[in-house]
Amino acid sequence: MTPTPCRVTAVDTYDIRFPTSRELAGSDAMNPDPDYSAAYVVLRTDSPDGLEGHGFTFTIGRGNEVQVAAVHALRPHVLGRPVDALCADPGSLHRDLVGDSQLRWLGPEKGVMHMAIGAVVNAVWDLAAKRARTPLWRLLADADPAWLVSQVDFRYIADALTPADALTLLRDGRAGAARRAELLRERGYPAYTTSPGWLGYGDEKLTRLARQAVADGFTQIKLKVGADLDDDVRRCRAARAAVGPHIRLAVDANQRWNVDEAVRWTCALAPFDPYWVEEPTSPDDVLAHAAIRAAVAPVKVATGEHVQNRVVFKQLLQADAIDVLQLDAARVGGVNENLAILLLAARFGVPVCPHAGGVGLCELVQHLSMFDYVALSGTTEDRVIEYVDHLHEHFVDPVVIRDGHYTAPTAPGFSATMRPESLARFTYPDGTFWAADRAQRTERPEQPERPEQTEQTEHPQHPRQDGAAA
Repeated sequence: MTPTPCRVTAVDTYDIRFPTSRELAGSDAMNPDPDYSAAYVVLRTDSPDGLEGHGFTFTIGRGNEVQVAAVHALRPHVLGRPVDALCADPGSLHRDLVGDSQLRWLGPEKGVMHMAIGAVVNAVWDLAAKRARTPLWRLLADADPAWLVSQVDFRYIADALTPADALTLLRDGRAGAARRAELLRERGYPAYTTSPGWLGYGDEKLTRLARQAVADGFTQIKLKVGADLDDDVRRCRAARAAVGPHIRLAVDANQRWNVDEAVRWTCALAPFDPYWVEEPTSPDDVLAHAAIRAAVAPVKVATGEHVQNRVVFKQLLQADAIDVLQLDAARVGGVNENLAILLLAARFGVPVCPHAGGVGLCELVQHLSMFDYVALSGTTEDRVIEYVDHLHEHFVDPVVIRDGHYTAPTAPGFSATMRPESLARFTYPDGTFWAADRAQRTERPEQPERPEQTEQTEHPQHPRQDGAAA
């Protein structure tokens, strides 16, 4: 008798929120009080070994319930799918989700629904890598180039990247891949850190954390800017004094400016030798980025964390509007669309330095950059992955940073699985942390709901970079 194939039996969703606003971690000119959050999804199966796929998309608090509802709305496309077929061709689900004629009206391929698609698609890739008993970066790097091309949607981008172009890039990228994989395991992938530069941090904390970053082996740090020019000049001066002349210093405006403001502000910070200015204006305005880039050179222009799909990335590249492409693992339609974006970057010769300033984004995006290095671009020159040093303790397989480098993951999957105790504690609004917090505020209404600082953090500290307990 032929055995019954294993299928997806449940699609469970969670509204996970962490109280990062209370320490001002993550604060910037546009988002002064973020509570790092995740619309989290678990694909459960009837596999005898309890195989599950985990994925999420990132938000910063209010509205996360809307994102969770969008993920939940995709359940009918996933329930009952055979696991073997799903893992053999994640692109089939990606095409079905993006092509849903009614859901598409809410996009198309942008906004809340597209991010929900990314969460579900990423969960499928996590499932596929776990089933193959390999980390996702290795699954992608070892994959047949023709199969990888089959996973990419070339609609709307074929004028810049054809399937034949992609196949050539991937076949060429295989040359030397085994040696690069070995080097990756030995030395890791270069990182830069944003942890010293949150806008809500005072100068003393900025200086202390910047010096610590250099001591920890980072060769680039990033500062949030854009609220007040005088403050930014002072903060950049303090940061440059702390790290010295040879450490790269990037600045990030988080979409704060018009074109003329971006040019004026960046030129005012130029004496501190900023390596790039990030998100200087609206992520949708391709021509504005091109104008800013022409005006502020040699300062580089970087963007991507809020770019909504491969089409806008294509236009940014075609218009010579960016020097650095910052893809995000959870903003677009999952691994499949990020494969298209990596291929576009390779086609145009633009370095990829992913965004990872959010809960779980470091865990995810390391896999994409490592695949790119091993089997596509073949280089880490002028390429770094962002790193922030909080909330990793909530993941079963957290990132490990050594000497300013991401250590290559070895555990099967996409590194997306959160610890059950973290789900139980930080599910909003009835997880144990939020229930206790609500009860405390009810009993002591004179206490502000979001104090600017607390004596003790509301979540455990991230382990030291060597992985030992702090």
